[in-house]
Amino acid sequence: MKLVDPTDFDVLEVLLEGRNVATNVAVELDQDRAYINTRMPQLYDHGLVEKIGPADNSGLYELTDRGRAAIACQEQYEHADPNRFEAIVDETR
Repeated sequence: MKLVDPTDFDVLEVLLEGRNVATNVAVELDQDRAYINTRMPQLYDHGLVEKIGPADNSGLYELTDRGRAAIACQEQYEHADPNRFEAIVDETR
């Protein structure tokens, strides 16, 4: 799993506080909204966040257990290749 460090971890930490939309996450992190909108689907594809809400296009995201595990393993990300980090996260869950 290839993540953008530290941005993706920052996004996950914001979602630790509760479900949110990409626009609000961008404001909280002082990041470009379009950039965060491109990162959210990547985090979703990795199983770190899930889309919730009445419709798939509602834009509301929530942290998954795998996302919580990724945050817990963040220090190991710098020292592991992306494939190994994915295994570390899955072992932590």
